Amino acid sequence: MVSFRSLLALTGLTLAAANSLPTISVKGAKFFADGQQFFIKGVAYQGTPADPLVDITQCTMDAESMAVIGTNSIRVYHVDPYANHDGCMDVFSQNGIYVWLDLDTFNTTIEQTAPTWTAEQFIAFTQVMDVFQQYDNLAGFWIGNEVINTLAGSPSAPYVKAAVADMKAYMAAKKYRSIPMGYSAADIAELRPALQNYLACGDDINKSIDFYGLNSYEWCGDATYQSSGYANLQAMSEGYSIPIFFSETGCNVGGARTFNDQAAIFGPDMVGTWSGSIIYEWVQETNDYGLVSYGSNGEIYGDNKPTPIQPDYSNLAGQWKTITPSGVAESAYTPSLSPPACPSSTAGAWAVNGNPPIPTLGSKIVNQAAANNKQIPTESPSAGPTPSGFTAETTVASQTGSQTSAASASQTSSSKPNGAERLGAFAGAPLAFAAIALFFV
Repeated sequence: MVSFRSLLALTGLTLAAANSLPTISVKGAKFFADGQQFFIKGVAYQGTPADPLVDITQCTMDAESMAVIGTNSIRVYHVDPYANHDGCMDVFSQNGIYVWLDLDTFNTTIEQTAPTWTAEQFIAFTQVMDVFQQYDNLAGFWIGNEVINTLAGSPSAPYVKAAVADMKAYMAAKKYRSIPMGYSAADIAELRPALQNYLACGDDINKSIDFYGLNSYEWCGDATYQSSGYANLQAMSEGYSIPIFFSETGCNVGGARTFNDQAAIFGPDMVGTWSGSIIYEWVQETNDYGLVSYGSNGEIYGDNKPTPIQPDYSNLAGQWKTITPSGVAESAYTPSLSPPACPSSTAGAWAVNGNPPIPTLGSKIVNQAAANNKQIPTESPSAGPTPSGFTAETTVASQTGSQTSAASASQTSSSKPNGAERLGAFAGAPLAFAAIALFFV
Protein backbone atom coordinates (compact mmCIF):
# COMPACT_ATOMS: atom_id res chain seq x y z
CA MET A 1 0.00 0.00 0.00
CA VAL A 2 1.42 3.39 -0.98
CA SER A 3 1.34 5.87 1.89
CA PHE A 4 0.02 9.41 1.71
CA ARG A 5 3.43 10.64 2.83
CA SER A 6 5.13 8.71 0.03
CA LEU A 7 2.85 10.33 -2.54
CA LEU A 8 3.71 13.75 -1.17
CA ALA A 9 7.41 12.96 -1.45
CA LEU A 10 7.07 11.72 -5.02
CA THR A 11 5.10 14.73 -6.24
CA GLY A 12 7.71 17.08 -4.81
CA LEU A 13 10.76 15.52 -6.47
CA THR A 14 10.57 17.44 -9.75
CA LEU A 15 9.93 20.78 -8.03
CA ALA A 16 12.72 20.32 -5.50
CA ALA A 17 15.25 19.19 -8.10
CA ALA A 18 14.63 22.21 -10.29
CA ASN A 19 15.62 24.69 -7.58
CA SER A 20 18.02 22.71 -5.39
CA LEU A 21 20.87 24.25 -3.45
CA PRO A 22 24.15 22.40 -2.93
CA THR A 23 23.84 20.27 0.18
CA ILE A 24 25.67 21.18 3.39
CA SER A 25 28.32 18.78 4.64
CA VAL A 26 30.73 18.66 7.56
CA LYS A 27 34.45 18.19 7.18
CA GLY A 28 36.47 18.52 10.34
CA ALA A 29 35.48 21.72 12.14
CA LYS A 30 33.84 23.42 9.16
CA PHE A 31 30.71 23.35 7.02
CA PHE A 32 31.00 23.17 3.25
CA ALA A 33 28.63 23.70 0.34
CA ASP A 34 29.66 23.17 -3.26
CA GLY A 35 33.32 22.95 -2.28
CA GLN A 36 33.43 26.23 -0.33
CA GLN A 37 33.25 26.87 3.39
CA PHE A 38 29.75 27.79 4.51
CA PHE A 39 29.03 30.43 7.16
CA ILE A 40 25.57 30.73 8.71
CA LYS A 41 23.65 34.01 8.63
CA GLY A 42 20.33 32.85 9.99
CA VAL A 43 17.12 33.77 11.77
CA ALA A 44 14.88 31.71 14.05
CA TYR A 45 11.61 31.16 12.20
CA GLN A 46 8.73 30.05 14.40
CA GLY A 47 6.36 32.21 16.40
CA THR A 48 3.54 29.80 17.20
CA PRO A 49 3.08 26.05 17.65
CA ALA A 50 1.88 25.92 14.03
CA ASP A 51 4.24 24.47 11.44
CA PRO A 52 5.75 27.51 9.65
CA LEU A 53 6.68 25.54 6.52
CA VAL A 54 3.24 24.82 5.06
CA ASP A 55 1.77 28.19 3.98
CA ILE A 56 3.42 28.92 0.64
CA THR A 57 2.17 32.50 0.45
CA GLN A 58 3.56 33.33 3.88
CA CYS A 59 6.82 31.51 3.20
CA THR A 60 7.27 33.43 -0.06
CA MET A 61 6.84 36.83 1.56
CA ASP A 62 9.13 35.92 4.47
CA ALA A 63 11.82 34.32 2.32
CA GLU A 64 12.00 37.33 0.04
CA SER A 65 12.25 39.71 2.98
CA MET A 66 14.90 37.53 4.63
CA ALA A 67 16.95 37.47 1.44
CA VAL A 68 17.01 41.27 1.36
CA ILE A 69 19.05 41.39 4.57
CA GLY A 70 21.39 38.55 3.55
CA THR A 71 19.83 35.57 5.35
CA ASN A 72 21.04 32.16 4.19
CA SER A 73 19.53 29.98 6.95
CA ILE A 74 16.44 29.62 9.12
CA ARG A 75 16.01 27.62 12.28
CA VAL A 76 12.67 25.80 12.68
CA TYR A 77 11.84 24.22 16.04
CA HIS A 78 8.84 21.99 15.30
CA VAL A 79 7.02 20.73 12.22
CA ASP A 80 4.09 18.48 11.39
CA PRO A 81 5.49 15.44 9.55
CA TYR A 82 2.09 14.76 7.98
CA ALA A 83 1.88 18.14 6.22
CA ASN A 84 3.18 18.95 2.75
CA HIS A 85 6.33 21.09 2.90
CA ASP A 86 7.35 21.01 -0.76
CA GLY A 87 6.19 24.53 -1.60
CA CYS A 88 7.81 26.30 1.35
CA MET A 89 11.04 24.36 1.13
CA ASP A 90 11.27 25.23 -2.56
CA VAL A 91 10.55 28.91 -1.90
CA PHE A 92 13.34 29.10 0.65
CA SER A 93 15.66 27.21 -1.69
CA GLN A 94 14.96 29.69 -4.49
CA ASN A 95 15.99 32.47 -2.11
CA GLY A 96 19.22 30.70 -1.14
CA ILE A 97 18.03 29.78 2.35
CA TYR A 98 18.77 26.54 4.21
CA VAL A 99 16.72 25.01 7.02
CA TRP A 100 18.11 23.78 10.36
CA LEU A 101 15.35 21.61 11.81
CA ASP A 102 14.63 20.05 15.21
CA LEU A 103 13.68 16.36 15.05
CA ASP A 104 11.59 16.39 18.21
CA THR A 105 7.92 17.22 18.42
CA PHE A 106 6.02 18.86 21.27
CA ASN A 107 6.14 15.90 23.63
CA THR A 108 8.98 13.77 22.31
CA THR A 109 11.98 15.78 23.46
CA ILE A 110 14.40 14.26 25.93
CA GLU A 111 13.85 15.81 29.35
CA GLN A 112 16.60 16.32 31.89
CA THR A 113 14.50 15.67 35.01
CA ALA A 114 13.46 12.16 33.97
CA PRO A 115 15.45 11.34 30.83
CA THR A 116 14.20 8.69 28.44
CA TRP A 117 15.01 7.56 24.94
CA THR A 118 12.20 5.23 23.95
CA ALA A 119 10.89 3.59 20.81
CA GLU A 120 8.04 6.11 20.78
CA GLN A 121 10.45 9.03 20.74
CA PHE A 122 12.61 7.34 18.12
CA ILE A 123 9.69 6.70 15.77
CA ALA A 124 8.53 10.31 16.08
CA PHE A 125 12.04 11.51 15.20
CA THR A 126 12.20 9.19 12.17
CA GLN A 127 8.91 10.56 10.86
CA VAL A 128 10.38 14.05 10.68
CA MET A 129 13.60 12.73 9.14
CA ASP A 130 11.72 10.70 6.52
CA VAL A 131 9.88 13.78 5.30
CA PHE A 132 12.72 16.32 5.27
CA GLN A 133 15.73 14.26 4.18
CA GLN A 134 14.63 14.70 0.54
CA TYR A 135 15.22 18.46 0.49
CA ASP A 136 18.65 19.63 -0.60
CA ASN A 137 18.28 22.81 1.46
CA LEU A 138 17.80 20.81 4.65
CA ALA A 139 21.11 21.80 6.21
CA GLY A 140 21.02 19.76 9.40
CA PHE A 141 18.92 18.21 12.13
CA TRP A 142 18.88 19.18 15.80
CA ILE A 143 18.69 16.17 18.11
CA GLY A 144 17.72 18.41 21.01
CA ASN A 145 17.33 22.01 22.10
CA GLU A 146 18.41 23.04 25.61
CA VAL A 147 17.66 19.55 26.94
CA ILE A 148 20.16 20.23 29.71
CA ASN A 149 20.08 23.62 31.44
CA THR A 150 21.25 22.77 34.97
CA LEU A 151 24.10 20.77 36.45
CA ALA A 152 21.52 18.41 37.94
CA GLY A 153 20.44 17.65 34.39
CA SER A 154 23.84 16.50 33.16
CA PRO A 155 23.04 12.77 33.70
CA SER A 156 20.63 13.08 30.77
CA ALA A 157 23.51 13.74 28.35
CA PRO A 158 24.01 10.03 27.49
CA TYR A 159 20.38 9.89 26.38
CA VAL A 160 21.11 12.68 23.91
CA LYS A 161 24.03 10.66 22.58
CA ALA A 162 21.84 7.58 22.37
CA ALA A 163 19.37 9.50 20.23
CA VAL A 164 22.22 10.65 17.97
CA ALA A 165 23.50 7.08 17.59
CA ASP A 166 20.10 5.59 16.76
CA MET A 167 19.15 8.36 14.35
CA LYS A 168 22.48 8.10 12.54
CA ALA A 169 22.03 4.33 12.32
CA TYR A 170 18.53 4.83 10.93
CA MET A 171 19.78 7.37 8.39
CA ALA A 172 22.43 4.91 7.21
CA ALA A 173 19.98 2.00 7.06
CA LYS A 174 17.60 4.06 4.94
CA LYS A 175 20.52 5.05 2.69
CA TYR A 176 19.71 8.72 3.06
CA ARG A 177 22.43 11.25 2.35
CA SER A 178 24.65 11.98 5.31
CA ILE A 179 22.79 14.90 6.91
CA PRO A 180 24.67 16.64 9.75
CA MET A 181 23.15 16.19 13.20
CA GLY A 182 23.77 18.54 16.09
CA TYR A 183 22.69 19.80 19.49
CA SER A 184 21.62 23.31 20.56
CA ALA A 185 22.73 24.19 24.09
CA ALA A 186 21.63 26.71 26.68
CA ASP A 187 24.45 29.07 27.63
CA ILE A 188 25.00 27.86 31.19
CA ALA A 189 28.41 28.69 32.62
CA GLU A 190 28.58 25.58 34.85
CA LEU A 191 28.03 23.32 31.86
CA ARG A 192 30.79 24.86 29.75
CA PRO A 193 32.78 23.32 28.22
CA ALA A 194 31.90 19.88 29.62
CA LEU A 195 28.67 19.48 27.64
CA GLN A 196 30.08 20.51 24.28
CA ASN A 197 33.09 18.26 24.82
CA TYR A 198 31.07 15.26 25.98
CA LEU A 199 28.73 15.31 22.99
CA ALA A 200 31.68 15.41 20.58
CA CYS A 201 34.09 13.09 22.40
CA GLY A 202 34.86 9.45 21.67
CA ASP A 203 36.35 7.45 18.83
CA ASP A 204 33.05 6.54 17.15
CA ILE A 205 31.65 9.42 15.07
CA ASN A 206 28.41 7.48 14.73
CA LYS A 207 27.73 8.14 18.41
CA SER A 208 28.66 11.82 18.58
CA ILE A 209 27.18 15.02 17.20
CA ASP A 210 28.37 16.59 13.96
CA PHE A 211 27.96 20.22 15.07
CA TYR A 212 27.23 22.19 18.23
CA GLY A 213 25.04 25.24 18.62
CA LEU A 214 25.04 27.68 21.53
CA ASN A 215 22.03 29.81 22.48
CA SER A 216 23.83 32.82 23.88
CA TYR A 217 22.55 36.30 24.71
CA GLU A 218 25.72 37.65 26.30
CA TRP A 219 26.46 40.55 23.94
CA CYS A 220 24.10 43.38 24.93
CA GLY A 221 24.06 47.09 24.14
CA ASP A 222 27.52 48.62 23.90
CA ALA A 223 29.36 45.46 24.95
CA THR A 224 32.72 44.57 23.47
CA TYR A 225 34.43 41.32 22.57
CA GLN A 226 35.98 41.24 26.04
CA SER A 227 33.17 42.62 28.20
CA SER A 228 30.47 40.48 26.56
CA GLY A 229 32.13 37.21 27.44
CA TYR A 230 32.69 36.26 23.80
CA ALA A 231 36.43 36.13 24.40
CA ASN A 232 35.80 33.48 27.03
CA LEU A 233 33.51 31.51 24.69
CA GLN A 234 36.23 31.60 22.06
CA ALA A 235 38.86 30.41 24.50
CA MET A 236 36.74 27.40 25.48
CA SER A 237 35.93 26.51 21.88
CA GLU A 238 39.25 27.05 20.13
CA GLY A 239 40.46 23.73 18.79
CA TYR A 240 36.97 22.19 18.87
CA SER A 241 36.94 19.37 16.35
CA ILE A 242 33.45 19.94 14.86
CA PRO A 243 31.63 23.06 13.65
CA ILE A 244 30.30 25.33 16.38
CA PHE A 245 28.04 28.36 15.95
CA PHE A 246 25.51 30.53 17.75
CA SER A 247 22.17 28.75 17.34
CA GLU A 248 20.41 31.70 18.99
CA THR A 249 21.72 35.19 19.68
CA GLY A 250 20.53 38.78 19.65
CA CYS A 251 20.21 40.41 23.07
CA ASN A 252 17.44 43.02 23.28
CA VAL A 253 18.34 44.85 26.49
CA GLY A 254 20.83 47.65 27.12
CA GLY A 255 19.84 49.85 24.23
CA ALA A 256 19.16 49.42 20.52
CA ARG A 257 19.90 46.06 18.92
CA THR A 258 22.97 46.96 16.91
CA PHE A 259 24.05 43.35 16.31
CA ASN A 260 27.65 44.41 16.75
CA ASP A 261 28.46 40.89 17.86
CA GLN A 262 28.19 39.79 14.23
CA ALA A 263 31.39 41.65 13.40
CA ALA A 264 33.13 39.72 16.18
CA ILE A 265 31.70 36.32 15.24
CA PHE A 266 32.76 36.75 11.62
CA GLY A 267 35.91 38.70 12.50
CA PRO A 268 39.53 37.62 12.96
CA ASP A 269 39.17 36.64 16.62
CA MET A 270 36.41 34.07 16.09
CA VAL A 271 35.89 33.23 12.42
CA GLY A 272 38.52 30.51 12.47
CA THR A 273 36.49 28.64 15.10
CA TRP A 274 32.85 29.71 14.74
CA SER A 275 30.68 29.08 11.69
CA GLY A 276 28.20 31.93 12.07
CA SER A 277 25.01 32.70 13.95
CA ILE A 278 21.22 32.50 13.99
CA ILE A 279 19.44 35.64 15.19
CA TYR A 280 16.51 35.23 17.53
CA GLU A 281 14.01 35.86 15.97
CA TRP A 282 12.17 36.63 12.74
CA VAL A 283 8.60 37.37 13.82
CA GLN A 284 7.69 39.79 16.59
CA GLU A 285 6.13 38.30 19.72
CA THR A 286 5.45 39.81 23.14
CA ASN A 287 9.12 39.36 24.05
CA ASP A 288 10.21 42.04 21.52
CA TYR A 289 12.87 39.97 19.77
CA GLY A 290 11.28 40.16 16.32
CA LEU A 291 12.82 41.59 13.17
CA VAL A 292 9.43 41.91 11.46
CA SER A 293 5.78 42.22 12.47
CA TYR A 294 2.73 40.83 10.71
CA GLY A 295 0.32 43.73 11.06
CA SER A 296 -1.82 45.41 13.65
CA ASN A 297 -4.08 42.42 14.27
CA GLY A 298 -1.21 40.65 15.99
CA GLU A 299 -1.78 37.44 14.05
CA ILE A 300 1.36 35.45 13.40
CA TYR A 301 1.35 33.94 9.90
CA GLY A 302 -1.94 33.77 8.03
CA ASP A 303 -0.64 35.29 4.78
CA ASN A 304 0.44 38.54 6.44
CA LYS A 305 3.10 40.73 4.89
CA PRO A 306 6.22 41.01 7.04
CA THR A 307 6.84 44.63 8.00
CA PRO A 308 10.41 45.42 9.13
CA ILE A 309 10.83 46.53 12.73
CA GLN A 310 13.28 49.40 12.78
CA PRO A 311 16.04 49.98 13.46
CA ASP A 312 16.60 46.26 14.18
CA TYR A 313 15.94 45.00 10.66
CA SER A 314 18.20 47.56 9.00
CA ASN A 315 20.86 47.24 11.70
CA LEU A 316 21.19 43.52 11.03
CA ALA A 317 21.16 44.07 7.28
CA GLY A 318 23.94 46.61 7.68
CA GLN A 319 26.06 44.23 9.69
CA TRP A 320 25.65 41.28 7.35
CA LYS A 321 26.22 43.44 4.27
CA THR A 322 29.74 44.24 5.44
CA ILE A 323 30.55 40.66 6.47
CA THR A 324 31.97 38.46 3.72
CA PRO A 325 34.20 35.80 5.29
CA SER A 326 36.19 34.02 2.61
CA GLY A 327 36.82 30.80 4.49
CA VAL A 328 38.70 27.96 2.83
CA ALA A 329 38.06 25.70 -0.13
CA GLU A 330 37.13 22.15 0.84
CA SER A 331 39.86 20.76 -1.41
CA ALA A 332 42.48 22.82 0.43
CA TYR A 333 41.32 21.89 3.92
CA THR A 334 42.74 18.92 5.80
CA PRO A 335 41.21 18.43 9.27
CA SER A 336 43.86 18.21 11.96
CA LEU A 337 41.86 18.51 15.18
CA SER A 338 41.15 15.49 17.37
CA PRO A 339 37.88 14.98 19.27
CA PRO A 340 37.96 16.55 22.74
CA ALA A 341 38.68 14.40 25.75
CA CYS A 342 35.56 13.11 27.45
CA PRO A 343 35.14 15.12 30.67
CA SER A 344 35.44 13.40 34.04
CA SER A 345 32.71 13.69 36.62
CA THR A 346 33.21 16.06 39.53
CA ALA A 347 31.26 16.06 42.78
CA GLY A 348 28.66 18.81 42.68
CA ALA A 349 29.39 19.56 39.04
CA TRP A 350 29.39 17.63 35.73
CA ALA A 351 28.00 14.17 36.49
CA VAL A 352 28.97 11.94 33.54
CA ASN A 353 32.31 10.24 34.02
CA GLY A 354 34.16 9.83 30.75
CA ASN A 355 32.27 8.12 27.94
CA PRO A 356 30.06 5.45 29.54
CA PRO A 357 27.75 3.14 27.53
CA ILE A 358 24.74 4.93 26.13
CA PRO A 359 21.13 3.65 26.26
CA THR A 360 20.53 3.07 22.55
CA LEU A 361 17.49 1.10 21.42
CA GLY A 362 19.59 -1.40 19.52
CA SER A 363 19.91 -2.46 15.90
CA LYS A 364 16.74 -4.59 15.88
CA ILE A 365 14.39 -1.67 16.50
CA VAL A 366 16.37 0.63 14.21
CA ASN A 367 16.40 -1.88 11.35
CA GLN A 368 12.72 -2.69 11.77
CA ALA A 369 11.91 0.99 11.54
CA ALA A 370 14.14 1.39 8.48
CA ALA A 371 12.23 -1.46 6.84
CA ASN A 372 9.03 0.56 7.42
CA ASN A 373 7.91 -1.79 10.18
CA LYS A 374 7.38 0.97 12.70
CA GLN A 375 4.93 -0.74 15.02
CA ILE A 376 5.96 0.24 18.54
CA PRO A 377 6.69 -2.71 20.87
CA THR A 378 3.85 -3.19 23.38
CA GLU A 379 6.31 -3.53 26.24
CA SER A 380 8.48 -0.54 25.45
CA PRO A 381 10.06 0.60 28.73
CA SER A 382 9.02 3.96 30.12
CA ALA A 383 12.66 4.85 30.55
CA GLY A 384 15.90 3.53 29.17
CA PRO A 385 18.56 1.90 31.31
CA THR A 386 20.49 4.26 33.54
CA PRO A 387 23.95 4.66 31.99
CA SER A 388 26.87 3.95 34.25
CA GLY A 389 29.54 6.47 35.08
CA PHE A 390 27.60 8.97 37.19
CA THR A 391 28.28 10.24 40.65
CA ALA A 392 25.58 9.01 43.04
CA GLU A 393 24.72 12.48 44.25
CA THR A 394 23.83 13.91 40.86
CA THR A 395 22.07 10.77 39.66
CA VAL A 396 19.71 10.94 42.63
CA ALA A 397 19.13 14.64 41.98
CA SER A 398 18.16 13.90 38.39
CA GLN A 399 15.85 11.04 39.28
CA THR A 400 13.99 13.08 41.88
CA GLY A 401 13.46 15.93 39.45
CA SER A 402 15.63 18.42 41.30
CA GLN A 403 16.39 21.36 39.10
CA THR A 404 17.42 24.98 39.33
CA SER A 405 15.62 27.85 37.72
CA ALA A 406 17.26 29.47 34.73
CA ALA A 407 17.72 32.66 36.72
CA SER A 408 19.79 30.87 39.37
CA ALA A 409 21.68 28.54 37.04
CA SER A 410 24.42 31.10 36.43
CA GLN A 411 23.18 31.92 32.99
CA THR A 412 25.53 34.58 31.75
CA SER A 413 22.83 36.89 30.38
CA SER A 414 19.50 37.78 31.97
CA SER A 415 18.28 38.96 28.57
CA LYS A 416 17.77 35.45 27.29
CA PRO A 417 14.09 34.67 26.58
CA ASN A 418 12.68 31.83 28.64
CA GLY A 419 11.31 28.66 27.13
CA ALA A 420 7.71 29.82 26.97
CA GLU A 421 8.71 33.05 25.24
CA ARG A 422 11.09 31.39 22.81
CA LEU A 423 8.60 28.83 21.58
CA GLY A 424 5.42 30.85 21.88
CA ALA A 425 2.82 28.47 23.29
CA PHE A 426 4.84 25.31 22.62
CA ALA A 427 5.05 24.25 26.25
CA GLY A 428 2.22 21.86 26.90
CA ALA A 429 0.77 22.24 23.42
CA PRO A 430 -1.66 19.44 22.58
CA LEU A 431 -0.57 16.73 20.18
CA ALA A 432 -2.35 13.51 19.34
CA PHE A 433 0.78 11.48 19.93
CA ALA A 434 -1.26 8.44 20.90
CA ALA A 435 -1.90 7.94 17.20
CA ILE A 436 1.80 7.35 16.55
CA ALA A 437 1.31 3.59 16.47
CA LEU A 438 -0.79 3.96 13.31
CA PHE A 439 1.89 4.00 10.62
CA PHE A 440 1.66 4.04 6.86
CA VAL A 441 3.42 0.93 5.53
